[in-house]
Amino acid sequence: MADKGKKNLTVFGQNTEFDGVLNFSDSLVIMGKFNGKIESTGDLEIDSGATCNVESMKAASIEISGSVSGQIEATESVELCSGSVVKGDISAPRIRISDNVDYEGQVQMIEKTPSMNLFSVASDEYKSAFVLKSNLPR
Repeated sequence: MADKGKKNLTVFGQNTEFDGVLNFSDSLVIMGKFNGKIESTGDLEIDSGATCNVESMKAASIEISGSVSGQIEATESVELCSGSVVKGDISAPRIRISDNVDYEGQVQMIEKTPSMNLFSVASDEYKSAFVLKSNLPR
């Protein structure tokens, strides 16, 4: 019987070359070459021997040990590991850059998305979610 909390892991091996758009929701490790676009709600790892040239790379968390060129966006975190080569802008709420990383680009720290759907709440409820608590009279 499968564990419902366990994510599936897919590995693109060292001899794998993939061109195109890649969508996945679990975990992926790229050890070979990838060219294209990645859109995911899962976790992505770029191995130390991997080379990725992307238009954009979006995932929950992204760990890079290899070479990546292109836009990088994560909803949780991005980690640039020692020895990685990254050229492109990064957007994420948490970023870790190790020593010995060759990085060229801009970093934008983003906040995690709000827990409520802003388009489905009444305006008074929305406003009250952002009211600061203070001693000032209202």
